[in-house]
Formats: sequence, structure tokens, C-alpha cells
Amino acid sequence: MSIFNILTLAGGLALFLFGMNYMGSSLEKLGGGKFESILEKMTNNRFKGLIFGTAITAIIQSSSAVTVMSVGFVNSGIMSLSQVTGIIMGANIGTTITSWLLSLTGIQSSNLFISLLKPSSFTPVLALIGIILYLFCKSDKKKNIGSIFLGFSVLMFGMEAMSGAVEPLKDVPEFTNLLIKFSNPVLGLMAGMLLTAVIQSSSASVGILQALTVTGSITIGTAFPIILGQNIGTCITALISAIGTSKNGKRTSVIHLAFNAIGVALAMALFYGSNAVFEFPFISNSVNAAGIAIIHSLFNIFATAVLFPFGNLLEKLSRFIIKDGKSGKTDALVDRKFLFSPSYAINKAIDECCKMGELAKNNIMLCLDFINDYSEVNDKKITENEKKLDNYEDKLQTYIMKISSMDLNIDEAVKISKLSHAIGNFERIGDYGINILKAKRKMQKGRINFSYEANYGIEVMSDAVSEIVEKSLKAFTDDDVELAKTIEPLEQVINNLNSKLRGMHAKRMQSGECSIENGILFFDIINSFERIADHCSNLAVCTIELSQKSYQPHSYLKIIKNVDNKTFSEVFQKYLEKYKL
Repeated sequence: MSIFNILTLAGGLALFLFGMNYMGSSLEKLGGGKFESILEKMTNNRFKGLIFGTAITAIIQSSSAVTVMSVGFVNSGIMSLSQVTGIIMGANIGTTITSWLLSLTGIQSSNLFISLLKPSSFTPVLALIGIILYLFCKSDKKKNIGSIFLGFSVLMFGMEAMSGAVEPLKDVPEFTNLLIKFSNPVLGLMAGMLLTAVIQSSSASVGILQALTVTGSITIGTAFPIILGQNIGTCITALISAIGTSKNGKRTSVIHLAFNAIGVALAMALFYGSNAVFEFPFISNSVNAAGIAIIHSLFNIFATAVLFPFGNLLEKLSRFIIKDGKSGKTDALVDRKFLFSPSYAINKAIDECCKMGELAKNNIMLCLDFINDYSEVNDKKITENEKKLDNYEDKLQTYIMKISSMDLNIDEAVKISKLSHAIGNFERIGDYGINILKAKRKMQKGRINFSYEANYGIEVMSDAVSEIVEKSLKAFTDDDVELAKTIEPLEQVINNLNSKLRGMHAKRMQSGECSIENGILFFDIINSFERIADHCSNLAVCTIELSQKSYQPHSYLKIIKNVDNKTFSEVFQKYLEKYKL
């Protein structure tokens, strides 16, 4: 075996790993976070978790990805340990699909249709279709399909390169002697563990073993312990991902390790114990790529079948190893595990942003009631809510910055832009609620009361603000463009109310009906009202413009406020009549 064979082997492995990762990420983009959402929603019992864990792993061809997501779900409190146990078991079965796909390389037949099943026959066609879809289609969906085809093609080309590179080894006695040593269960187990731990992919390490079968030197006795070791080695990814997580996040990785380790121990005891008694004649037989796939599948099915009824015991074992103690509360919002899938991370950020909006709305409603009826309880509650809003703003902005640095499609980029605008506006709405709170505190402390006319004006404007906050949040949450279009006319009415109330109060101050101090507090309150409405308008414009995958707020506002805009005028007149002084 020359240096060029070694380079070809390394290059083939690189193509294999790249193709697998690229295909997986493309499938994630095509799914748009749906795979993760299914896992989250459809795992209320262990059996469902097993089924869906198997299915999703088979689709994205990465048990590591599913396990990392599971750690993130448990860490954030979305899933319980009992739920995640089934998913981990299912992921181990689902990952065997890769070895079955790779086993197709060994198909030999003169029949045309059977020959077409061989990757070397159909991979070039998939690669051609993939590059056409990727380069010439404008649709993100078609581009992602093209990327999936390209990823699969690169994976298969890598497998063919590895097989071709190692084929000369069949004539090298030293290589054969080395493999014989791996028939020792301990050495074979360690080799499989180390290889998988280094490349962090059991599918890739199984693929390497399948590539080596072309030498004819891989026997069942050699392959069996290596495959079992690969199943333990793949746990390294989950263990790394659990660093810095909550107790339950760490327990999830322990369950994954315990499941594989116990399964390996049982399989080793059963196989080698039976061999000691019956002396299996096939143990020294050469194995091909399909044989590797069979061993890989049988082990994972065996481990799952045996340990599935003992899921609760695995959970108890994880709790015994990772004991309860003082642990900081983990915020699901900033769980870095969700960044494994940008689409899902964005969906979770949107959920949290909607919660932030609801909190901002509730705080404003408290502030509006607060003006006429001061309460120390509500004062404290408003202050606490404002701290929560600031925390939301800080963590969400940091989170979406991390997402923005990833490879996003157009729809995802639009969602990120919408999120960024919404977060800032919700936070500012909360700030103006605090301004109202401060004004009322001064009134309470100084025993200041407004006149009947001033209170009536505040009440009318307060009702209008209450409506615009409700509608703007609903429009954003539901992505309701038609409802969003009713926001700007109402915002214009609130601006008019602010101008009128300022003028009326200025006259009262001039006539001596109101003190300067009262006047300043009055202006603070109605100005805060007006600013709240401005930010509600920003939310609505953001919802409307980004639905069209553009963001030109000034141009939009100029168009809709045109005197010839009949719809705007009708809605404006309706609100003008509803909130007249």
C-alpha cells in the first residue's frame, strides 16, 4: 500500500464525513425545525419516543444529532428523563440505516435493474440532479433537495474512495495479522471505541469497517467486538454536549452511555459465552458490507428489546450517578443545544418572544389600571415584570445573534429580522410602562390629583392604547397581516389625542387650574401613551413588510397615509369617532 493509497483513504473519509454532515444539515433545513418539533410533541410515553427516535434518526442519519437535541430538550425542561429514554433507544436503531445504505456498494449482478441499486450506478445521476437543483432553482425548498442529493453523492463517493484505497491491503500479511489481534474481544472493543470517539460518528466508523471488508480480512469474530465498541464510542458526543447543562441534561448523557454499555456487556456475555459452549463455526468466516450492517442492526435491536422494559431503572441509575444538589436554573431560551438546528432554534426564539410580548402587554394593562387606582402590590409586580422584560431582551438578542451567524435560508433570515425588531419594541413598550409607574408614584407621594377633564382625557387615551397593544401583539403572534394593517390608523388617532390633550392641558395651566408640577406629570403620562403606540406601530409595520420579505417602513407608511388611501381613511375615521374627547 503506497502513500497515495493512504492519501486516498484519508480523502475518502473526509468526503464521507462531509457528505454525511452536509446531507444532515440540508435535511434539517428542508424540515424547517419540524423534526425537532415532532420529537418534542410526540414523545409523551416511552414507546412513542422509541418510534419517533428511530424514524427521525433514520431520516437525518445521525444518532448523535438526535441525542444532542434530546440533551437540550431535557436541559430546558421540555422533556422529562422518562420521555428521553425511548428516544435514545430509538436513535440507536435508526442510525443503522446508514450501514444498510452503504452495504449497497457490494451488489454484484448482471441484471440491469439490480445493478441500478448499486450506489456507483445511481450516485452520479443523483449528483447531477442535485447540482442542477442547487445552482439553477430559486426556491429554497428545491435548493435544499439538491443539497441532500449532493450530500448523499459525496458520502457515497467517499465510501467508494475508501474501499478502493484499502483494497490493496488484502495482499499485505502485516495488515491481516493486525486484524487478527482485533478478534480479541477487549482489543476489538477498544479499537471501535477509540475510532468512533475520535471522529464522533458511529455511522462513519461503521462505514470505515464496511470499506475494509473489500480486503476479505474482516471476519465475524473481528467485526463483532469492533461494532460493539463503536456503540460505546458514539456516546462521547452526548457527554461533550452535556457539559455545562443542568443535572437532568447530564443524566440524559449518562442514560445514553449506560444503555450502550449495558447492551454491549450483555451482547458480549451472550455471544462469547455461547461460543465457548457451542464453538460457532462461522466466527472465522469473512464478512462483507451487508454482514456488517446485519451485525450492527441485530445488536441495536437486541439491546433495545432487552433494556426497553427497564427504562425506569436506567433513569434511577442516572439519578444515582448524578445526584441532586444545588443547581442554577437553566433558561430554555439560551440552551445552546437548540443551535444544533437553526430552524428549531428560531422557532423556540419566536415562542419566547411571544411570551415577552405577552408580558409587556400585561405590564402595560397593569400600568393603565394603576393610574386611577394605586396599589403597592401592583407597583411591585410591574417592577418585577420590567426586570423580566430586560432579561428577555438581553438573552433573546444574544441568542438570535448566535443564530444569525449560522447558514440560514431566506425565510429563516426574515424570521430573525422580525424577531430582532419585535424584541426591541417589546422592551421599549415595557420602559414606557415604567415611566407611567414613576409618574403615578410622584402623584401618590405628593397627593396630586388631576382635574375631571384631565382624568377623562387620560381615560380615553388609555382605552385607545389598551386596544392598540392588544391588537399589535395578536397581529405579531398570529402573523396576521390584515389585523396589522388596522394598527397604523389607530396610532394616528392616538397621536391626535396626544396633541389635543397637550393643548387643552396647557390652557388649564395658563388659567391657573393646574400647577406646573401637575402639568409635567400629565405630559409624562400622555407622552408615554403616545410612545407605546409608536412601538406598536413599529411591530405592525414589521409584520406587514417582512411578510413580503422586505423591510421599508418609511416607504410603507408614506403610501398608506396618502390622502387617496380609502381603506386607511375609513379605519382612521372609525377610530376617530370611537376615541373622541
